[in-house]
Amino acid sequence: MASNDMRRLQTNDLEIGATEAVQQHLSRHVVATKPVSQRKLDFEHSRPRILRECMAEATGVFFYVFPGIAAITGFTIGGGFPQVAEENFGLAAFGSLFQIGWAFGIGIAFAIITCASTSGGHFNPAITICFAVWQGFPWKKVPHYIFSQIFGAFIAGLLMVGMYWPEISAFKEATLAAGKPLVYNGGPASILCTFPNPNQTNLGFLFMTEFFVDSFIGIVIWACLDPANPFVSAQSAPFAIGLAYSVMVWGFADISISTNLARDLGTRIVAAIFFGGESFSYYNYSWIAILVNVPATLFATGYYEFLMRDSLSKIGKGHAVHEHGEEGLMRHISRAGVMETGAANALRNRQTNSSSDEYMGKNDASVV
Repeated sequence: MASNDMRRLQTNDLEIGATEAVQQHLSRHVVATKPVSQRKLDFEHSRPRILRECMAEATGVFFYVFPGIAAITGFTIGGGFPQVAEENFGLAAFGSLFQIGWAFGIGIAFAIITCASTSGGHFNPAITICFAVWQGFPWKKVPHYIFSQIFGAFIAGLLMVGMYWPEISAFKEATLAAGKPLVYNGGPASILCTFPNPNQTNLGFLFMTEFFVDSFIGIVIWACLDPANPFVSAQSAPFAIGLAYSVMVWGFADISISTNLARDLGTRIVAAIFFGGESFSYYNYSWIAILVNVPATLFATGYYEFLMRDSLSKIGKGHAVHEHGEEGLMRHISRAGVMETGAANALRNRQTNSSSDEYMGKNDASVV
């Protein structure tokens, strides 16, 4: 009986159990939407592509920065920093570093889900530059993308300040009344951008911290975007990339990290507007927060390209082609010799299918 029960299951069959819900679930009819009008198609076709891409980049950065700095603001003005909490106008402590990490991480995932289909989903000047260096992204679009990304962070900072203005004003007054400056880590300006702790006077240490954090994120991003990587699907990539940011926030935000030129520069401009030019000059740190992201991400993606990228697997899976076509690919394979199991399987399958097609063609010819 056991053998008979086993034989009744085919390869793709589901055993009875919770799967009953699948079998018994009723299909519901979805009312069709109205037909797309020619007027709508003409309007959408008339929109400049670069404008759509730039607005998508600005919107994506906004989706990433806005929830992140809002979480920082709630944490800071709600008594998260005890040095001001005793004077601070009676707000209860609210939020944590854990909450901030999730806000940035999920914000990045939402940014990719919402806007990547329009612009490619860079949302970081360093990533845009890396796509231009390694993947053939047009250099003429790079300035437009970078400006849009900074603009998106700037708007996020302005809107957050406007929504929290009564609380920020009270926090600012309490800080000045306590004889403290507005610009320091834990002060009013730090809700918008990063500042080092008072004991972090070694710029070399701050540089290396930022460099390695950004490199970590850069490698994860490049691995998630590698079409030959079997461990990341298109659906999971936004959340995997977001989590890379989150874990770096959880691990290193307390010792000053920025992670994104656009996120820092856009909001730092807002901080300078409301809290003074010291937002750029404090401890001579701002250049680290703004610029280190670019060489660090170039290093990380270069590391992946030179040591970890498998372009043959990418070709074998159908996500790229050899610059000289199939003939060039076959020449490479014959020159390279025996390949490890992996990409070779896909290529072997392709050759087998081609041979089968050729064989069927011969049979058809003989029949005729």
